[in-house]
Amino acid sequence: MSFKLDAGSEARGRMTIGDAFGRLVRGGLPLRFTAYDGSTAGPSDAEVGMHLRTERGLAYLMTAPGDLGLARAYTSLDLDLTGVHPGDPYDALVLLKDHTKFRVPTPTEAVSIVRSLGLSHLRPPAPPPQEHLPRWRRTVEGLRHSLVRDAEVISHHYDVSNRFYELVLGPSMAYTCALYDPPTATLEEAQAAKFDLVARKLALGPGQRLLDVGCGWGTMVRHAAREHGVRALGVTLSAEQAQWAQAAIEREGLGHLAEVRHLDYRAVTETGFDAVSSIGLTEHIGVRNYPAYFGHLRARLAPGGRLLNHCITRPHNGHQETGAFIDRYVFPDGELIGSGTIIAAAQDAGLEVQHSENLRLHYASTLRDWNHNLVEHWDECVAEVGEGTARVWGIYLAGSRVGFERDEVELHQVLATRNHVDGSSGFPMRPDW
Repeated sequence: MSFKLDAGSEARGRMTIGDAFGRLVRGGLPLRFTAYDGSTAGPSDAEVGMHLRTERGLAYLMTAPGDLGLARAYTSLDLDLTGVHPGDPYDALVLLKDHTKFRVPTPTEAVSIVRSLGLSHLRPPAPPPQEHLPRWRRTVEGLRHSLVRDAEVISHHYDVSNRFYELVLGPSMAYTCALYDPPTATLEEAQAAKFDLVARKLALGPGQRLLDVGCGWGTMVRHAAREHGVRALGVTLSAEQAQWAQAAIEREGLGHLAEVRHLDYRAVTETGFDAVSSIGLTEHIGVRNYPAYFGHLRARLAPGGRLLNHCITRPHNGHQETGAFIDRYVFPDGELIGSGTIIAAAQDAGLEVQHSENLRLHYASTLRDWNHNLVEHWDECVAEVGEGTARVWGIYLAGSRVGFERDEVELHQVLATRNHVDGSSGFPMRPDW
């Protein structure tokens, strides 16, 4: 696929925005790029395009190259993706990922680009309000994964608007990977199947006690109480989640069995639980905190009790920093690692790992359906949180879907038991779910 620079611009010795953008892509652009100065790059017949609307957007791109600059310009409405809906830019992201490779300009090229586009654009504009502080600023103002800092970053992501989450997640209010069995299941059917799978892995039954850490809007807590007669306690660091969840418990008449508290999991002192579920919490606690995390959860279990840990993982166990967009706009301080590290940490804490399962492609389907919900309710979502935040969610969900499809990230459920002193676990010789 070829691209065409503005006629005459090279001869004038001065690059347009389109010239500069086209030059920095190896092999040519797969989409149509247009800019406010009238310049273009890329094929004129491309179905997907990118339009730079303002000088502020250019300054974002020049002062923060890579995904951070693009995120700032896109969130601030200074950059548009054309040919796709902002609630589901999946097709554009696949195109860019498969066919766009940016290169670092030579020093001479860099000087020429800056001179042509203007030195004034090297003055960084203020970041959009949706952007969190950089890692070093967060470290200066509070230790990573301290009680105070964890509460703040969780609020950044989850205390957006309960109504917004209702529109995107659907009636289940489950913000974790669903189980598409069969693959044609609806989102609600798949979420119900996921919670049923967790309950069966934990062997929940009437009269048992369940602790659900990082419980979100209390869907697992309510499922365990309603479907299995379990006395369930959920804890979450999000005040808005806790309020919504407790109201849902009362609405469903489950107050005698279920409770959700606005509380850090580390502050739970009760013990003797028959089961502990952790669905989507491990991503937030930090890899170096795994020993304390699994040790704390083991101490909450009665001998013979089961722990189900459900979280996003990497396909390797090496250190890898989260990208700037995810860290600044979506999950500040989030950390991912391979399932091997999680299993080793659980074992080192004195738990016997009984089973591990990868649900990677199920998460790709979940994200697809969340994007569809965002598109369907786009106007109401924008009215609720603003177009900039809605755009962040569209590109985050679609980009994550691509990551799960390409095996850049995975989703593992790890099931473990706290055994009795004689080594017995109560676990069957083969999985019984």
